[in-house]
Amino acid sequence: MNFISKLVVGIALFGGSFLVNAQVKPLRIGYTNVDYLISLHPDSKKIEGDLRVYRSTLDREAEGLGKEFREKYEAYEKGKNMMSEPTRASKEKDIMQLQERIQEFQRNAEADLQKKQMELLQPVLDKIQKAIDAVANENGFTYVFNSDAGAGTTPILLHGPENDNITDLVLKKLGVAAPPKGTTPTKSTGTAPKRK
Repeated sequence: MNFISKLVVGIALFGGSFLVNAQVKPLRIGYTNVDYLISLHPDSKKIEGDLRVYRSTLDREAEGLGKEFREKYEAYEKGKNMMSEPTRASKEKDIMQLQERIQEFQRNAEADLQKKQMELLQPVLDKIQKAIDAVANENGFTYVFNSDAGAGTTPILLHGPENDNITDLVLKKLGVAAPPKGTTPTKSTGTAPKRK
């Protein structure tokens, strides 16, 4: 046997004995639906109520700006023929600046609402993550996927056996009763996973 053949045989024998002696931990993958967990969490109703209040505050502010704009514009239109050129130019500048403020407010309002939603959701997400970690460790799951990630496009998980869905275990860890099989939550913050 030449040197290369002996080397290949030696590597094969060493590798084979290594695999026999190694303790291979089986890979176990689970999945859950985080939006569904959020929708069933007891704090979700309060979060939805707080978001409605915050949105209505933003809506009132937008309505106030809109009303101010209409009043200034109508006053300008009624009196523009009697105004001096400098006064008319000043009023037009005021109206244009107000219009710019309204546009800036509209751009920022949606971002502010999303920021507020994340601020309110973060404590619930932390509780859910802690429960997922505990369930995964207690049940030997190596990985847990979020089956609703990328909702609206393609979810992270495309196929999985129902017996690896740990959602009910996470709900139990959170102290939340799962609804009967085949039902979906009525809240708008989440969608239910397929349940058999």
